[in-house]
Formats: sequence, C-alpha cells, structure tokens
Amino acid sequence: MDFLGDSNVASAIDVVVFVREIIETNPKLRVSIITRLLDTFYQIRAARVCSCALWIIGEYCLSLSEVESGIATIKQCLGELPFYSVSEEGEATDASKKTPQANSITVSSRRPAVLADGTYATQSAASETAFSAPTVVQGSLVSGNIRSLLLTGDFFLGAVVACTLTKLVLRLQEVQPSKAEVNKATTQALLIFVSMLQLGQSPVLPHPIDNDSNDRIVLCIRLLCDTGDGIRKIWLQSCRQSFVKMLSEKQLRETEELKAKAQVSHAQPDDLIDFYHLKSRKGMSQLELEDEVQDDLKRATGEFVNDNDDANKLNRILQLTGFSDPVYAEAYVTVHHYDIVLDITVINRTKETLQNLCLELATMGDLKLVERPQNYTLAPESSKQIKANIKVSSTETGVIFGNIVYETSNVLERTVVVLNDIHIDIMDYISPAVCTDAAFRTMWAEFEWENKVAVNTVIQDEKEFLNHIIKSTNMKCLTPVSALDDECGFLAANLYAKSVFGEDALVNLSVEKQADGKLSGYIRIRSKTQGIALSLGDKITLKQKGGG
Repeated sequence: MDFLGDSNVASAIDVVVFVREIIETNPKLRVSIITRLLDTFYQIRAARVCSCALWIIGEYCLSLSEVESGIATIKQCLGELPFYSVSEEGEATDASKKTPQANSITVSSRRPAVLADGTYATQSAASETAFSAPTVVQGSLVSGNIRSLLLTGDFFLGAVVACTLTKLVLRLQEVQPSKAEVNKATTQALLIFVSMLQLGQSPVLPHPIDNDSNDRIVLCIRLLCDTGDGIRKIWLQSCRQSFVKMLSEKQLRETEELKAKAQVSHAQPDDLIDFYHLKSRKGMSQLELEDEVQDDLKRATGEFVNDNDDANKLNRILQLTGFSDPVYAEAYVTVHHYDIVLDITVINRTKETLQNLCLELATMGDLKLVERPQNYTLAPESSKQIKANIKVSSTETGVIFGNIVYETSNVLERTVVVLNDIHIDIMDYISPAVCTDAAFRTMWAEFEWENKVAVNTVIQDEKEFLNHIIKSTNMKCLTPVSALDDECGFLAANLYAKSVFGEDALVNLSVEKQADGKLSGYIRIRSKTQGIALSLGDKITLKQKGGG
C-alpha cells in the first residue's frame, strides 16, 4: 500500500484495485487495511486512485472509531472551507486624494451591504471600499490532496467525496448513540457539499461543474436531510452486494479461461516425436496405417475442421457460372490462416471438345495468386478439377474475380465466360478473444481507425440484437451478463476479437428502444488498420437486420 502515492499512476491504480478486492475476499484483513489506508490516504495524488480509495473507505469503515477516522481524514484532505472567497480591502488614507477605481464603491452614508459570500458588512460615510475579484483559497494544510484536485476542476472526484461522506454519516447514525455528534457530522458534511457546489458555480475555475456531478452532490444533500429506510439500505448494502457479485463473475470468467487453456493439449519437452517412416509397423493393420497417413496429411494441410458435417461443406460451395452457360463451374473454398485454396470444378456441357481452356483469376485486396493459370483440353460432357492457391497478408475482405476462356474447332475466336465474384469472408480470420477492461480502454483510445454504423434492424429486443451481432461477427462479449440483465430500454456492450495476424478488433454497441418499439443507436468499430474496421462494418451492415 506504500505504492498508492506512487507517481506512476498505472501501478497505483493496480494497487488500489487489488486492495479493493482483497478487503472483500479476506474479511480478517479488513481492520488492518482500513487503518493503513486512512494513514496513507493523504499521500495519494491521482484522482482515479483517490476515487477508488474513497469508495473503500465508504464501504468498509464499519465500527464507530473507523467511521469517525474516515470522516476526519476526508475533512483534513479537503482543508479549510470555503474553497474560494471574496476578500475586502479597506484604505485608511484620505479618500479625497485618490481617484475611485472601476472596481471600487464610494459610500456616503452608513448602511449594511451584502457581500458576495452572503455575509453583511457596514459601510461608513466618506469611505471607499474596494471589492476584489473572487480568489481561490489554497488552504493552510499541506496534506490537502483532495482539495488540490478539486481546485483543478475535477468535480467527478467531488461527487465521489460526497457519496463517501454520505455513507459514513448514514453509518454513523447507526453506530453513534449520541445524537449531537450525529447532527454535528451531518451539518459538517452538508457544509462541504454546499461549498463544492459554490466552487463549481464560481468564476474562479475555467470550467463550471458538470451536470452529472452537480446532480449527484444535490442528491447527497437531499439524502442527509431526509433519509428513508429503503434509501439507506441501497446506499449501505446494495452497493457492496453489487461489488461482491462482480467479483464472483470475475472469478467465474477466470475459471472458465483456465479450463479452456487446460483443454488445449500442449506437447511437453520430453514427449516422444513419432516419425511415420521410422515407426515400427508391427501389430498395426493396413487400414490403421492408411488412417494415420491421412491424419498426418490433414494436419499438414490444415484440413482438420471441428464440425465435419456435410452442411458446413455445402455452405462453402460457390456457383461461379450459370446453368445455361456452355461451361459450368463451381468452387469449394478452404481458408486456412494465410492460405486460401479454391477447388474449382469445371464441366463441359457441350458436345464439342474445348481446347486451350484457361481459368483466369484476379484479386482485389491483400490477396495474391501463387500459381500461373494453365491451359487444359476438355472432352465433351467431361469435367476437370482445377486448384488455385491464394496467399493472404492481412485481415481484410478480399474479392476474387475472373473468367474462363476456351476455344473450339468450329469457332476461330476465343469464348469468354465471366465468373461470379468470390468474396472472402472476414469471419474466417477473426476469432473471439478476451482482454481486461483496462486493456480495452487503452486500445480504444490508441486505435485511429473507426467505423460508425447506425443501427437499422427489425429486431425489437436489445439482448436479442446483441446476440445476433455476436453470432454474426464471431466476437466475444466482454460486458458481464449481470450488466445486461435488467430491462431499462438501453443496452451498451463491448465486443472483442483477434485475427490470425495478431490484429485487434474492438466493437462498442449502444442501442436504445424507442417509443414505437424499434431500436436505434450506433455500433462503433475500432482497429489499428483500416481494412478490418471497414470489413467488420460492411459485415455488420449486411447482417444486422436479422435476415442472414
């Protein structure tokens, strides 16, 4: 916990998040952690670390001494009130010898005046009183780390301070028998809240307080003025229960990841390597030998597919020509990481021999043909299997197009049959992956390519639409299931996938149900390269309506 005040913000955040998890999972360490946190709290200089530490103080200060120490620590780090003041300067010299300045007021009679901070001042005759502009009061305490952050305009931290003090005061009402002490703590907390609101609305800061932080602080003021049992239960119990649920889901995800890694068979350094040609064939039948050879070939060519059903193979057969064309062609596409293999069947449907039949292919995108086309002679009503190998260099939707050219003995000119385009699906190159929320936010801020797709679907349920997008894009939903349970008309989720080339694909889905029942919103895709962002956007645009 000495690293909470470290200048390296990333390490300090890791420490405070770890402390937050340990204090919940190890109840025996709660007292010692709270004591040490209160002792070292003044050393924290980062706003995010300070916010997390304040949440720990508000949730886990349970006894009377801990609650009082927590309130005292926050008051000490806030410093003296108010956060700004309007100072009054009086001149003792003769007023007639001085020319009144633009910001001075000359009063000829004795009467009370209301100053900017709400106090009263008496102005005497023939005296000149100058009111200076509002200035920030830095405070006399060196340890006012919260104060220094507030004076920079960080009112989100101010809202966290208000929530923490509200929890501590509500808990003090339960553990403190003296009503006078409770009323004193409540009054002091309300004074701090009002001072933060005045600071946010004052001209001493370049930016005023944001609406969310303002509403949160006002809610804390109303709560301390009139507390109900239901609201007290939400603030003192439900927040911690949500945190416990989040930890359990995190542990469940980690367990599932460990199980998935355990299922992957890794070769040990001392495992034997079987060489087929050097292996003893004693005790093995000819059928077993042939099966082993076929398995080795499939491993080498990457033809091992988990679902070897016929339907999956039929989905990969593409018709290249029409049934009325003299030459019929169809292709079976096999994608294996960096290679695409086109197994093209060409059928001569005429009664003539086709000479110099050539399959001419061209690519668009990061695709490259490996072999040059060859000429074939095709007998009447016969077929030919032609293979074409294509290399892939990046995750991008590529297009393969071309034609079949042939000659006949009756016609001197060459005949050209144009083939249908073959679109290489980006889904063949990306797979679901997992990353932490911090890593997702970091990549989201760093990646420069973004594709924004408007939601246009006939699906009217938010979760159904999310599941449809996950299935269509072959991505992993990083948002916990508990965050998607309630029916509120809004849904926001983060999706993540990784390509075989090591590229990251980030998707943020944000939808809202309109009054007419339709969904509206946006799907934003970010990646380091332009190709994957555009390709995923095209895929989502094609699939989001729910038709395919």
